[in-house]
Amino acid sequence: MSKPFASTADTAEKPEILEVLADGVYALTTGGDPNVGAIEGEDFLVCFEARATPVMARRWLEQLREHTDKPVRYLVLSHYHAVRVLGAAGFDAQEIITHTETRRLITERGKEDWDVEFGRMPRLFTGHETIPGLTWPTVTFDDHLSIELGGDRGTVELAWAGNGHTSGDIYAYVPKSKVLFAGDLVENGSAVYTGDAYHQEWMTTTLDRVKALDVDILVGGRGEIAHDRAASQRAIELTREFLSTLMGAVQKIKTRGGTVEQAYVAAREALLPVYGGMPVFEHAMVFDTWRAWEELDGSGPGIWTPQRDREVWDRLTG
Repeated sequence: MSKPFASTADTAEKPEILEVLADGVYALTTGGDPNVGAIEGEDFLVCFEARATPVMARRWLEQLREHTDKPVRYLVLSHYHAVRVLGAAGFDAQEIITHTETRRLITERGKEDWDVEFGRMPRLFTGHETIPGLTWPTVTFDDHLSIELGGDRGTVELAWAGNGHTSGDIYAYVPKSKVLFAGDLVENGSAVYTGDAYHQEWMTTTLDRVKALDVDILVGGRGEIAHDRAASQRAIELTREFLSTLMGAVQKIKTRGGTVEQAYVAAREALLPVYGGMPVFEHAMVFDTWRAWEELDGSGPGIWTPQRDREVWDRLTG
């Protein structure tokens, strides 16, 4: 029997838990669904990630409003994937900030990604009819952007560490509280989706730069919050090990002249013991293997479409 496509069989609602990480620093974890966060300025908020729909965004903001009624001045989007950005209208933010490359990717493949992610993970798109269209940044940067929080609150440092989960992923770091919102550059207790990734750079220089930050608390893109320095370092290494194991398994099959179907089986078997019980594992493995094979062929990430999704899924799992 073929596997249910992507995450279409994942229909159970997940717990949404707001945690106060430090004075004026908040995160919402969602049982393996995408995590979001917020940082208080003197008279405004910086929110990190937008969720998939305005309805889902407002659900998060309702919890946040139990702690602060400050308006959202900045909405920071770590990358272009639809489940992270299409809820932006729910924030009424003055500015929407992304990496320059993320804007390019929205132009190139934003509509296709919207269609694909809605098809893969329909449960995350509650209220999808309220999405007004693609989310476009009002501010972009290439390497680094600092947001002054005012008073004695310090800054939020936004930075690009290199190619990783996509070519435009950024993180948000709060030096005063040593909290890092890593986006999907780091997962902690979740499988790692790499369908648009640059594995070899991500698992080396990019994660090295993230690991070099002075971090006491790390909020990954999915999974649990790492509440101390040791746990934060482990989360980074758990992500690195997923990537290196995936690439090693696919490379081994490719080197001996095998097929992408064989590479999928090998990669899944190699990762199953540690990551098999984690969220999105079966979903990710198909698209991860395909992208790893593509990268080893020297190609950049192809554009996922609903048709391509189904063809790849059926080919590797059929």
